[in-house]
Amino acid sequence: MSGHSKWATTKHKKAATDAKRGKIFTKLAKEITVAAKLGGGDPAGNPRLRTAVAKAKGVSLPAENIKRAIQKGTGELPGVSYEEITYEGYGPGGVAVIVEVMTDNRNRTVSEIRNIFSKAAGNMGEAGCVSWMFHKKGYLVVNRAKADEDKLMTLALDAGAEDMQTEEDNFAITTAPNDFEKVKKAIEDAGIAQDAAEITMIPQTYVKLEGKDAQQMLRLVETLEDNDDVQNVYANFDIPDEIMNAE
Repeated sequence: MSGHSKWATTKHKKAATDAKRGKIFTKLAKEITVAAKLGGGDPAGNPRLRTAVAKAKGVSLPAENIKRAIQKGTGELPGVSYEEITYEGYGPGGVAVIVEVMTDNRNRTVSEIRNIFSKAAGNMGEAGCVSWMFHKKGYLVVNRAKADEDKLMTLALDAGAEDMQTEEDNFAITTAPNDFEKVKKAIEDAGIAQDAAEITMIPQTYVKLEGKDAQQMLRLVETLEDNDDVQNVYANFDIPDEIMNAE
């Protein structure tokens, strides 16, 4: 899972940067609104909302913003109606890319996403063209300094986790989507802090990129994620650390 580990590390670094400029606040508020609209405004009975609120608190989204986003979803406050759409395509070197968006204007968004792909030597494909290359999984990250490896592994596996990988600075735990909440709660109840907890798309195989292709791929991902309608980007690239760290 080295490719996914690198990708996850990049996402976490980017999330910290986005938080500083407020971009991630907008994306998380959208997710909270949609989650509340679909499953109700009580996080205790709405796992998707509970995860979104936890992520929002993790980047210090103000409580008042969270409350307003929930109220927009439940209809207590007026708000924009968002549509969830998934686009698929290929990046440089044939890398598989999945883009999840929330938009109030489908035509505008598809035009923008297609343009981003084409400018980065990629192209959009038909629905289903690359999604078969990914598995939907629960994914949790714990800093190695915050937990004993054996204790955490036993705890996670007993709660239903599928696997735990040891990385340079973190433990990465994967679960089936249906077991994600149970594993997350078991770790929380043990008093172990999590650096990340999300439902994500993990590639089955990876495409190794170097040189110009690697740089173009990273620019494609960054440009996609900078789009206000894009919520998540998943890709099956494996890029050397020196190139990842230089971006």
